[in-house]
Amino acid sequence: MTNFISVQLKKASEVDLAKPLCKFIQQSNLGGDAQAEHCRAAEELSKLRKSALGRPLDKHESALETLLRYYDQLCSIEPKFPFSENQVCVTFTWKDAFDKGSLFGGSAKLALASLGYEKTCVLFNCGALASQIAAEQNLDNDEGLKAAAKHYQFASGAFQHIKDTVLSALNREPTVDISPDTVGTLSLIMLAQAQEVFFLKATRDKMKDGIIAKLANQAADYYGDAYKQCQYKDTLPKEVFPVLAAKHCIMQANAEYHQSILAKQQKKFGEEIGRLQHAADLVKTVASRYDEYINVKDLVDKINRALTAAKKDNDFIYHDRVPDLKDLESIGKASLVKSTPVVVPLSQKFTDLFEKMVPLQVQQSVSVYNQRKADLVNRLIAQMREATNLANGVLASLNLPAAIEDVSGDTVPQSILNKSKSVIEQGGIQTVDQLIKDLPELLQRNKEILDESLRVLDEEETTDNDLRTKFKERWQRTPSNELYKSLRAEGANYHNILNKAVQADGQVKERYQSHRDTIALLCKPESELNAAIPSANPAKTLQGSEVVNVLRTLLANLDEVKKEREQLENDLKSVDFDMTSKFLTALAQDGAINEEAISVAELDRIYGSYTQKVQESLKKQEELLKNIQNAHQDFSKMKQSNNESNLREEVLKNLAVANDNFVELVANLKEGTKFYNELTEILLKFQNKCSDIVFARKTERDELLKDLQQSIAREPSAPSIPLPAYQTTSAGGSKPAASSTPTPAPRTMVGTKPQPPARPPPPVISAASSSSSASAPSGTAAAPAPAPAPTPTPGASAPAAGTAPSQAQGPPYPTYPGYPGYCQMPMPMGYNPYMYGQYNLPYAPSPVYQNPGQAPYPAPQQPGYPFPQQPYYPQQ
Repeated sequence: MTNFISVQLKKASEVDLAKPLCKFIQQSNLGGDAQAEHCRAAEELSKLRKSALGRPLDKHESALETLLRYYDQLCSIEPKFPFSENQVCVTFTWKDAFDKGSLFGGSAKLALASLGYEKTCVLFNCGALASQIAAEQNLDNDEGLKAAAKHYQFASGAFQHIKDTVLSALNREPTVDISPDTVGTLSLIMLAQAQEVFFLKATRDKMKDGIIAKLANQAADYYGDAYKQCQYKDTLPKEVFPVLAAKHCIMQANAEYHQSILAKQQKKFGEEIGRLQHAADLVKTVASRYDEYINVKDLVDKINRALTAAKKDNDFIYHDRVPDLKDLESIGKASLVKSTPVVVPLSQKFTDLFEKMVPLQVQQSVSVYNQRKADLVNRLIAQMREATNLANGVLASLNLPAAIEDVSGDTVPQSILNKSKSVIEQGGIQTVDQLIKDLPELLQRNKEILDESLRVLDEEETTDNDLRTKFKERWQRTPSNELYKSLRAEGANYHNILNKAVQADGQVKERYQSHRDTIALLCKPESELNAAIPSANPAKTLQGSEVVNVLRTLLANLDEVKKEREQLENDLKSVDFDMTSKFLTALAQDGAINEEAISVAELDRIYGSYTQKVQESLKKQEELLKNIQNAHQDFSKMKQSNNESNLREEVLKNLAVANDNFVELVANLKEGTKFYNELTEILLKFQNKCSDIVFARKTERDELLKDLQQSIAREPSAPSIPLPAYQTTSAGGSKPAASSTPTPAPRTMVGTKPQPPARPPPPVISAASSSSSASAPSGTAAAPAPAPAPTPTPGASAPAAGTAPSQAQGPPYPTYPGYPGYCQMPMPMGYNPYMYGQYNLPYAPSPVYQNPGQAPYPAPQQPGYPFPQQPYYPQQ
């Protein structure tokens, strides 16, 4: 009697998880060792998927364990990798578990770039395999009963979890097998089967009949609810419906049977008979309607024996009134089962392959924190560099320290010599020329990479729009223009960056051209440099004066401030603090990360002292520059002034400004070169991202086109064409038109095998026919007379005269020679003993069917046979 329902597994297409995951890992800011470790983990995950989905699974605990481990791994990587169509794009394709497909179209399937879809389908297979393992258990021992109940409850929980999460996980309409209605029904079926297992165990353990009756009644209730849910929906295989209806009746009959035993124990003999009668009616219904699905012969015999004995005892001894069915007290219910909730990890042997990889939310928070940190450090460094440039500009405008070093008036001041030496050591104008020459090449390379990335997006979007216009509502996938919004915004941002870089390059070139001659002068030897500077003796009388000493002291203090800034800048760049642990702790405690609050607090704690030092340095420089300007005014008043000295001072100022510009130009050009090289790496990653998503979209497009072609092939090529009147009406009268639907095949009964009819006796030649044969012309053979019709066997009905016998359809229903539908070469009447109804046919020409106004066709004759041709009976 125990006929349990198991669920078929979904079939998945092969997917390489390692390649896209490794790409994402390599693009992340991880160390070399960490990247290698995570890439190995990605390869292990891909192998695990092949083991779980790439081969047929045995109905065994080990196969289920493999599926559960893969599901746990999917749950662990979901928060660590950004699976989506425009980031880590992996398209998962699954077939409908219940769709058998067609000859031309194949089975229904769905392809989505969604890890939630993959998780849902894998969990469906976990529940389906658990149901198959439970159905294979031996229910004659306690271990088998416990295992079956456990797996059915787990399967129920898995299907219930899919029902609750599938719509949010997919964000689109799923296939029928994982739709909320279908998996909700499957969950209830698994729960009903688990309850039935507990009923079988209670029966085997010979528990009290009242308890057994409640368990059976609860199982009947579950089966009835499941049948109601899928009664009018074509979502499950059709063989499920009769099994559910039969199980509902059987469990109800068992409940009534055991409740009748309890009534007998309570000496309620009329109630006993009433319940047994109801149980007998229920199993009779099962035996008459669902016998080919479930065998209830033993249950029928048990109930009938109990009913016969109860009636006999009541008729002869108790004479208790048998109540009506509606008057019987309802049987209670006792549920011992519940759906096992899905709590990750499901596998007892689960080990996170990406344990050392932080969740994606933490990665994003760390990335935002690093950006905040970079902005803060860059702002502080920019303030210090701007202050240094300001100080250099002020000193250059005052011709300091060259003015107080120019003692003789005919030699190069030591500060100018030091600056000239520094410029020559750095390569002079040759270095600047080479750096400026390299910039256009770097810029052009970045432009080409960006243009190529956007070109592939444009091509794919154009193709998608063309196909959407062609197939209209059939083209059901995310439009490319919506999917590429973030990529196009990113590309536009890179375009703006390149445009700003071009403007900055132009400003640098213009500045270089205005100071190139002076920088070239600094690159000459000391003798040429001295010859280029006009001679004068402006400050010889001021050597050793108090004003000069004050200026030297102030300039020394300013140099000290500059050195402190250089050290402070290095300290700012070297500060490093890993925020991962902070964010992980916040995520574990609160379930979310308030990145802004945490980052601002940590940045203030780490860089607060450095910010204070920068502000102190700026304030100190401001005071020093003010004092230097005041001292220089006193120095200028005391200094003798003439044309030669003014010209010499102007040249020395220009040389000092040229040095400062050279240092700044080299720094800017090196920074620009570094910027372009770093931007190249970023644009290459952007290009890979665009290529990956376009490749995934092309794969998805090919799959969708294939599905559309199959669906179009399944559609009828043209509507049904009505038959002309002359094909439905004969010349001699009206003839009913043939039905457009095939004749339904008779129901094949289990255990019976159709047998061919008995061979009829050989025809008997009468005397009249013999004389006719003798008088026949020479060379013409006489056709034998028809034999008498065979006597029909008992139980067989002969077809009515003048009507073509009905016939069954072809395979899988067998046909035999002698039955209508058996097509063979036409034979003469006397030599075709198996032609049905031949002996009742008159020897008359067959009626000729012709169109009105058409001359009749001459009836063909068989050569050598003087008798007319037998009429042809068309197959029905």
